[in-house]
Amino acid sequence: MKISTLIAAGLVAAVSFTAAVAKDISGAGATFPAPVYLKWADAYKKATGAAVNYQGVGSGAGRKQIEARTVTFAGSDIPQKGEWLDQRGLVQWPMVMGGIVPIVNIEGVGPSDLVLDGQTLGDIYSGKIKRWNDAALKALNPKASLPDLPIIVIRRSDGSGTTYNFTYYLSAVNEDFKKKVGTGEAVEWPVGIGGKGNDGVANNVMQTKGSIGYVELAFAIQNGLAYTDMINSAGKRVKPKFDSFQAAAQNADWSKADHFNLVLANQPGASAWPMTVATFILMPTESDDAEAAAAAIKFFDWAYANGGSMAKELDYIPMPDSVVAKVKSAVWSKIAK
Repeated sequence: MKISTLIAAGLVAAVSFTAAVAKDISGAGATFPAPVYLKWADAYKKATGAAVNYQGVGSGAGRKQIEARTVTFAGSDIPQKGEWLDQRGLVQWPMVMGGIVPIVNIEGVGPSDLVLDGQTLGDIYSGKIKRWNDAALKALNPKASLPDLPIIVIRRSDGSGTTYNFTYYLSAVNEDFKKKVGTGEAVEWPVGIGGKGNDGVANNVMQTKGSIGYVELAFAIQNGLAYTDMINSAGKRVKPKFDSFQAAAQNADWSKADHFNLVLANQPGASAWPMTVATFILMPTESDDAEAAAAAIKFFDWAYANGGSMAKELDYIPMPDSVVAKVKSAVWSKIAK
């Protein structure tokens, strides 16, 4: 046999072997966890050769795609009730946790220069507070030089789990916001300019003087945007960072959460960040592509085992070992393999 024929045969065998062990998978949904999912996917491909393609299109769009079975898995920042999941033949589990932060574009203001509380932030997003030199903002920031400028409110334009968690928190701490706006992934905002995805909100704030928005912390850092501190449920000023997110996450009682349906906003604790969020994976119990489903579980198993340090580098919080064990025993066992 000619050497060229042997080489060709070897290449075919190698390609066939790679296809057998490195099934590509696709996912779509929440933009909140996109930075860490993409970081994991890059490392996983280098380690295994398998590609994980994730599109940050928003939690609502992701759930529609998994219902239509056009992706292997969906990402959502909104935990779904057991009845909703069962009706659609889906399971969900928490993959990682992080924090929503207010971001601002004010000349001379850098990260953590300002502090907000839920009442004031809710008043801004309900249209009650309209200018940066409002008395409520000056009372919280007596040493800051706040300009006499209108506040340009930036919010999400798409169905968003980030918006759900943001409005859930503001509704819990601001009664007027609860009445005017309420909680939801898509709400009737009384003020503001819409941006698609966390990246869209970040870009709008970056380009608009006097603006304020809300994003996952990684988007603020990656875009060099100023973020504010917050006053938490204990009345303490806290910075948005790994330690404060972790403090809130530690209070989460996943053992009593049916179908892992748990929102982490406004957790108690002197050092807890008030807008901490868990983000979830949704998958069918019976997939049209069993090979892709099995490959997805391998990726998530790898991420739980190997992705913790990468998550921490982006200020996400890895799930506790006890939760991971429950996911593997109570959820993954329901996915047909």
